[in-house]
Amino acid sequence: TVLRGALVFDGTGAPPFETDIALSADRIVGVGPRLRAAGAREIDLRGLALAPGFVDIHSHADLPLFINPRAESKIRQGVTTEVVGQDGSSIGPWTSEQAARIDEGYRERYNVGLGFRDLAGFFRTLDQRGAAVNVASMVGQGTIRGFVVGEDDRPATEAEIVRMQEQVREALRAGACGLSSGLEYTPGAFATATEIAAVAEPLRDTRLPYSTHMRNEDDRLLAAIEEAINTGRMAGAAVQISHLKCQGERNWWKVDPALQTITEARASGNDVMFDVYPYIAFSTGLANLFPIHARDGGDEAFIARLSDPAQRPALERAVRAKIDQLGSWDSVQVTSTHSDVLTWARGRRLGELATERDDDPYELLVRLIVEDRNRAGMVAFGMSEENVARKLAHPLSIVCSDGGAFAPYGPLSEGAPHPRAYGTFPRVLGHFCRELRTLPLETAIHKMTLLPASRLRLAGRGRIAPGAFADLVAFDPDRVADGATFSDPHQYPAGIPHVWVNGRAVIRDGEQTGELPGRAVRPAAT
Repeated sequence: TVLRGALVFDGTGAPPFETDIALSADRIVGVGPRLRAAGAREIDLRGLALAPGFVDIHSHADLPLFINPRAESKIRQGVTTEVVGQDGSSIGPWTSEQAARIDEGYRERYNVGLGFRDLAGFFRTLDQRGAAVNVASMVGQGTIRGFVVGEDDRPATEAEIVRMQEQVREALRAGACGLSSGLEYTPGAFATATEIAAVAEPLRDTRLPYSTHMRNEDDRLLAAIEEAINTGRMAGAAVQISHLKCQGERNWWKVDPALQTITEARASGNDVMFDVYPYIAFSTGLANLFPIHARDGGDEAFIARLSDPAQRPALERAVRAKIDQLGSWDSVQVTSTHSDVLTWARGRRLGELATERDDDPYELLVRLIVEDRNRAGMVAFGMSEENVARKLAHPLSIVCSDGGAFAPYGPLSEGAPHPRAYGTFPRVLGHFCRELRTLPLETAIHKMTLLPASRLRLAGRGRIAPGAFADLVAFDPDRVADGATFSDPHQYPAGIPHVWVNGRAVIRDGEQTGELPGRAVRPAAT
């Protein structure tokens, strides 16, 4: 195949140039003007930009790909490689009981069996079943701690730390591209920085990052950044700060000291970077409105505490303080519920629901969590657009979605997910590059392609050059735009007519071809 006349952004950050691109099998085999076709199929891309397929360095598409391998919400925005296993939670290591429970849940709900309990099995199954996108994965510190130590809030013993290190080594051998943590989630949050640094020790000399959803992203943000940097320093590992944000208006001023701390750490020899998504709301479980100690011991222990009259006043005070920091109960919107009995809450704001039902918003929150057995999700509005722009423009930032893979049809269309799952990359290109001129197009594309691919040692990805994998996205720079909103998130973006993965067209003229050429991708050897 020869792609003719596109304005090519090669992923390096260099200015674009008009040229032809030749593809053969899964690779780019030629880049240059007026390439000879010699009987090959020719595709006219004049008037369009062509970039390497986007590498989503922080994705939650781990299990949705087994429900719908087309990865609709991601491939249609130009994502060709998903990096999963984020926030301390990965596909394994799971005990046989954990694996059986998750497998049973998927069979019941989606009629899909999983049949794996670690990353090696996940990659193997993915390659057998196929997907529209490539998939790389971190291994989760929280998952490993749950596997070795359990769900309780206690320090790990020396023997347990050795076992956790061995699990990290095993995952790296299977092809993990780093270790992630989610220090606002249990059980990973029960580990000290010293314990995490010890568990991350196998990353030393791999150049693969310790990627962290930090211990705090609001009032104690600056201390959390210091902890993340120190953890990397102790472990001898690169640090990737996940979805950097300053939550709550009273913390918006912290963007300058936060960026300064990261810049200075980098200048003094620490390999630290961060990723960012282009929205002012974050998304997580409703339970995260409660303090971490309330969630000690797992879901059932948490649900029991919510119903305990002795613990209620302290928990209610903590939640109301969190809501004050965010602004109001209407700063929180329910995205999803596992139970179909609770569909009335999906896509609605807590304050609005409480008024409508003549209920106290705290009581409503508790009821949603208890009735849904702690599986309900939320988006919460707490960041400023100006700060988002500052972070996107910073030389140490990488663009991420922090979103799963959804579809406007079938089981993945349930609920109202954060619009980032459909709109992240086109929102950066359209809103921030074209409309706000926050950063040049070539810089934004570098932050979506070669920068994340290099960070994770994904050789041959993220660049347009002879020999590179033919992961490509063609878009119209004048029209590209996100279509998903918080009230109507299941909307595809505009201006992205073609996407190729490993040389095969997955999106052609704006429509899915049904091809599933994605594969498990692993870091290159050092």
